[in-house]
Amino acid sequence: MKLFACQSCNQVLFFENTACERCGHTLGYLPAENDLSALEQVAGEDGTWRPLSTAATAPSYRFCANAAQNACNWLVPAGGDAYCLACQLNRTIPDLSEDRHLDQWRKLETAKHRLVYTLMRLNLPIATRQEDPEGGLAFDFLGDPPDGGKVLTGHQDGLITIALREADDAQREAMRVEMGEQYRTLLGHFRHEVGHYYWNVLVRDGGHLDGFRALFGDERADYQAALQHHYQVGAPPNWQDNFVSDYATAHPWEDFAETWAHYLHIVSTLETARAYGLSVDIHVSDDPAMQTEVAFNPYAPGGFEPIAQAWLPLTYAINSLNRSMGQIDFYPFVLAPPALEKLAYVHNLIHGTLPA
Repeated sequence: MKLFACQSCNQVLFFENTACERCGHTLGYLPAENDLSALEQVAGEDGTWRPLSTAATAPSYRFCANAAQNACNWLVPAGGDAYCLACQLNRTIPDLSEDRHLDQWRKLETAKHRLVYTLMRLNLPIATRQEDPEGGLAFDFLGDPPDGGKVLTGHQDGLITIALREADDAQREAMRVEMGEQYRTLLGHFRHEVGHYYWNVLVRDGGHLDGFRALFGDERADYQAALQHHYQVGAPPNWQDNFVSDYATAHPWEDFAETWAHYLHIVSTLETARAYGLSVDIHVSDDPAMQTEVAFNPYAPGGFEPIAQAWLPLTYAINSLNRSMGQIDFYPFVLAPPALEKLAYVHNLIHGTLPA
């Protein structure tokens, strides 16, 4: 995630900020410019704003309608759509009259906006349900029904359902432990499920099925039977030799979605590391595999190798820092060469550099 600076006072700003703590200016995110801008109200136009650094004749903006619930800080052109692109993707939001739903929905929106930020930085196509009623990207945020049933997080033809209880930190952690997972986060759910959407868009509809099957396996294998087998038997004991996670072993679709999610984890974190000027240069060894300087743009086209070479030593260092604080590993995964090859496939798929 990029860092920003206030155009009024140069205070460092973060993606979700809505006001500068130093000078008090209202802040809004301009997705087309990838900029969090200090704003000034347009004289005589209630609710209309102009970025502080632009001329008085520059276009004016309003906040996305979900800003009224403190669930969005993105700007839209004045006179345009009421909702920003990220919020246009919502098909169903929770009943906000229910206790705790507003707080849970805000957490969901924070994760979803970070997801959409990354998709835009990667120049990935985003078709809304209005643009593509059959396969466009949309989100349902659903609470469990009163009859005791459970909403399942998942994807179907572009529609991503996120169970509202995933926004409850205690419930999510309990589920992580119960299911024996190394990692379970709200943002991770978004990144995984959107991987299924982009499998449809980029692999199935993009003419890359043969290459996908050669690397991930044949997705025509019975999906429900594969999931049932996974939940009954679990992953093979040597899954780390070929997969990014144990769940990736369940079916080629899940292998791709897990790999996709990890790729988004990696490029987003490397962008943050770059913003902070992070480097790793340990003092007890001159092993180049333990050294890196994150001085490149991880979203730029090019080979995957620089990303892998930066990611591995960075995770070693941050895992060690977490352990020093008594926390679990920041990135509790081992990326064997076959897993790195799959990550490179996702990288090349996104940047359009896979063989035809």
